[in-house]
Amino acid sequence: MTPATKSAAGSRTLEHPALEEIRLEGVLHALSDPMRLRIVTELACCEEELACSYFELPVTKSTTTHHFRVLRESGVIRQCYRGTAKMSGLRRDDLDALFPGLLDSVLDAATRQADRLGGA
Repeated sequence: MTPATKSAAGSRTLEHPALEEIRLEGVLHALSDPMRLRIVTELACCEEELACSYFELPVTKSTTTHHFRVLRESGVIRQCYRGTAKMSGLRRDDLDALFPGLLDSVLDAATRQADRLGGA
C-alpha cells in the first residue's frame, strides 16, 4: 500500500493499494457485503466524489467507517480529506482496467436482485 503522509499544508492522506496490489478476491470480498455494495452502487450512480456523511446507512458510525475502510483497502474506492470531510470516489478506471466488465456486472446484478426482491 502507498503510505499515509502529511503534506506541507498539513492535510491528511489515506493509504490505498497501488494498481498492481489490487486483488480480485479482495474486490469480491468488499463487494459481497450489502452495505458496501450499497455504497458502491450510490457512488456509481453519482460518478463524483461524495462525503461519507452523504450515505445514510442503517448501521452505527463505527460500522460505516469499517465498511469504507474495507472498500478503500481493497482498491474499490479512493478517499481523500477535503477540510473536515472525507470524500469517497469509485476507482472505476482502475477496476475496469484490471477486471473488465466486473464492476458493471456486479452493479447490474445488484439492480436486478433489488427489482426481483421489491427494492429490498
